[in-house]
This record gives sequence, structure tokens and C-alpha cells, in this order.
Amino acid sequence: MGALQKLLVRGSFAMQRGVLESPVIAYETLGNLSAAKDNAVLVFTGLSPSAHIASSPADPTTGWWEDMVGPGKPIDTDRYFVVCVNSLGSCFGSTGPASLDPVTGDYYRLDFPVLCVEDIANGGALVLDHLGVDVLHTVVGPSMGGMTALAFALQHPDRSRRMLSISSAGRSLPFSIALRSLQREIIRTDPAWRNGQYDFRRGPVSGMRLARKLGMITYRSAAEWAERFGRERATREPPTDHPFGIDFEVESYLEAHANRFIGGFDANCYLYLSRAMDLFDAANHGGSLEQGLRRLRIESALVIGVTSDFLFPLHQQEELARTLKTCVRDLEFKRLESIQGHDSFLVDMDRFRPSVAAFF
Repeated sequence: MGALQKLLVRGSFAMQRGVLESPVIAYETLGNLSAAKDNAVLVFTGLSPSAHIASSPADPTTGWWEDMVGPGKPIDTDRYFVVCVNSLGSCFGSTGPASLDPVTGDYYRLDFPVLCVEDIANGGALVLDHLGVDVLHTVVGPSMGGMTALAFALQHPDRSRRMLSISSAGRSLPFSIALRSLQREIIRTDPAWRNGQYDFRRGPVSGMRLARKLGMITYRSAAEWAERFGRERATREPPTDHPFGIDFEVESYLEAHANRFIGGFDANCYLYLSRAMDLFDAANHGGSLEQGLRRLRIESALVIGVTSDFLFPLHQQEELARTLKTCVRDLEFKRLESIQGHDSFLVDMDRFRPSVAAFF
């Protein structure tokens, strides 16, 4: 429990736009499955996290949702059996572009099939099959994970009784597609990317740094930048290396986040996962969002949105909640007044914990 586990899927795994042979799906579990097998909670992640959602005796390192999952926490592992899946296409244990293709013996790189959020969701379903879980208590997802949770419920309508969607949507807006498209172009135009054939030890470092900086700007809000950094200077002395060095504390913040990211995430994996978010549209499962969501069989759902989120704006959460209300008996929508933007679900625990705890 708590340590990374890997499921080898034997044979062909059909994707929306291709096939993988014998892929691996990485996951972690916390808590214990009840005798009735009715307390399982499946969590899908955002774009960049691993399956390590919270610390445990098997792995005491801090998880990406440490304040939300664990004994006595809102998603209480004394009560629930929590399964967190690393997204197919990622670089933290599941098969992705940086993995070896068992057919050719070479790295997939850009030969990896086009990735869709539905493929990630189906990978999660295979993990549940492996664990002997037929029906979930709740499927959960923030950001891209919310899209994946919705895709799971659409493709496997009888496998979850409840759904929690946080700062997500039934599809991406042109604005967020444009932002992610620019991030991908920044990576691809780095000469070190080499059409995806880069050296894994180095890779397109400059492109990844810039893409991450742009990402961090979209994850937070202007109000938070103003309150947190103001016009604080990074140092008392002006930069000496060239006229355009780091002057302000906010620049130092972005630089630190970018440098941490480039050492831990594969560029091609980033490209594939980013594109998967753009491609997802719940309307593809029925011709319109309304028709698509009619496939759902969930009994209860909570949709949480944040007023300062401009990557997945609040009106998208409202649209999702309004449409879900036509087919979900018990639907609640929570509007949170956080200034910390899209990343609020990771950092503004004083607002998020009560809502999630009440739902569970």
C-alpha cells in the first residue's frame, strides 16, 4: 500500500486513435478495500503529477495532494480505498512516448499513438479490473483529471456511483487551447527537440523552461501575483550579466519553478498530454454536451470552480454543473472565491478541504 505498483496489460490496448501493445499502467493505493468492495475512490491526476498522491509508510515522501488524502483528511484513507493512477502517456511509470516499444525495442517517441483523455480513463478502468473493483464509491479528478473522471463515467457508466470534478470542464475553450498550443510550439522550436529524437539526458531544456513559465502564469491569477509579490526586487543590485536579467521577485519565482520542472518531466510526454486536453470534448459521446452526459449513471456529483481560474473559467464549471443537473439526481455546484487561480485546488486548502470533506 502506498508504493508505486505497475500493471502490465497483456495483449493489445485499443486507443481512440491507435493501439498499444502490452502497455504498463502505474498506480498507487492507500487504505483498505472493504469486504463488500464498495469504498473504492479512483483519482485521476492533472497533467504533470505522478500517482504518488499522498505519503504512506511504504513511501513517506510528500504526495501531490497531501493535504487532501490520508487518515482523517477529507478523502479519509481510514474509510476509503484510494487508487491514484498515473496517466497513460506520462513519464512516471505508465507507458508513454519516453517508454520502450516492446514491438520494436526502441523508444516510442513520436511513434506513440495520438493520446486522448478517454485512453487515460480506460487505463484506470483496467487497474480497477486488476484490483477486483467493479463499482467505485467515487471517481475524482482536478484539472485534466476532471476531464478524465468525466471520460471514465461516460465510457463506463455503471462503474461509479459518484463523481467529483474540480476546476475542469467538458471541453477546452479556444483560449486555453491557444495557450497550450503556444507552449507546445515553444518546445518544438527548441533546436534541441530534434523532432522528438532528443537525448533523454538533456532534451529541449530551453523550450521546457519557457513552456513551464507560461504554464505557471496561467495556473495562478494576476490578483495573487500582486498580493504575493507586488514589485519586490529579487536583489538589491541590478543584474550584471546582461540588461535583461532577473530584476523582480516574481521572475525569480517563475525561474525556480521552471528549473524544477525540466529535470523531472519528459518533453514528448508533455506534448502528448497537453494535446489530449485540447482534444477532449464530452459532446463526442453523444453529439452535444447534453446528449453526451445523458450516458451517465452516477447518483451524486459535486462540481467545484474558482472565481479567479482563467484556464478553466468559472462559467465552464457552471455549464458542466447545469448540464449534469439534467441527469444526476443529487448535483451540487460550489463556487470558491480563491485568488490563487487554477492551482487553487493544490494550495488553497482552507477553501477546498471543507467542500471535499462534506461531499465525502
